[in-house]
Amino acid sequence: MTFSIAARCPRTGQLGVGALTARPAVGKLVAHVRSGVGAVATQATPNPFLAYDGLPLLGEGRSPQDVLTGLLARDPGREVRQVGMVDRRGHSHAFTGSRTRDWTGHHTGPGYTVQGNRLVGPQTLAEIVRVFEDSRELDLAERLMLAIEAGEEAGGDRQGARSATVTVSGDEPYPLWDVRVDDAEDPARELRRLLGVFREEVLPAIRRMPTRDDPMGEAARQALGVTPPAAAPTKHPW
Repeated sequence: MTFSIAARCPRTGQLGVGALTARPAVGKLVAHVRSGVGAVATQATPNPFLAYDGLPLLGEGRSPQDVLTGLLARDPGREVRQVGMVDRRGHSHAFTGSRTRDWTGHHTGPGYTVQGNRLVGPQTLAEIVRVFEDSRELDLAERLMLAIEAGEEAGGDRQGARSATVTVSGDEPYPLWDVRVDDAEDPARELRRLLGVFREEVLPAIRRMPTRDDPMGEAARQALGVTPPAAAPTKHPW
């Protein structure tokens, strides 16, 4: 009932998931991202523990293939699961159970994994991959949005779409992007609109929030009238 892409940006190290489905609330059910660790999309008959248990294992340095192989071996419902996983180094792995609904399959590449079930055919994933690979100069959120639009235009879900999401994690534990359409007649179009709103009105506020390196944050500093700390003097070798 879904197609999704889990990916890492090689320029920024950002991690994210983009997805579209014929059911409501795909952002709640499918997308899981942890800053500096990895991204997971779990779908078909979702098992969120593939993400909740898998992300900590990625954080220990294990590969996506090793993590998914171990978790799926202990999942009695694995043949109706579909999952894609990418880690902070861009290694990726995916699994499609033998009893997920046709057309079903996945494709992995450097820094991404694309998967879908109950699609019109393999051309949906092929177009997602093409657009994602051809947009390397753009930021990850935009690349995920383009991938969603490409998948829908190529046929997408056989029963139409109801929800869509783009979530991206940057350097901090909280998401850099978290844009969701939980139920709409044209979720890809609404997601595109909300992405523009988020970029203009929300993203600047997020960039002014506290960080690990700046516990006050620019927004609080401005509200309190605090002068930013002076930059440390440059040390010259002479």
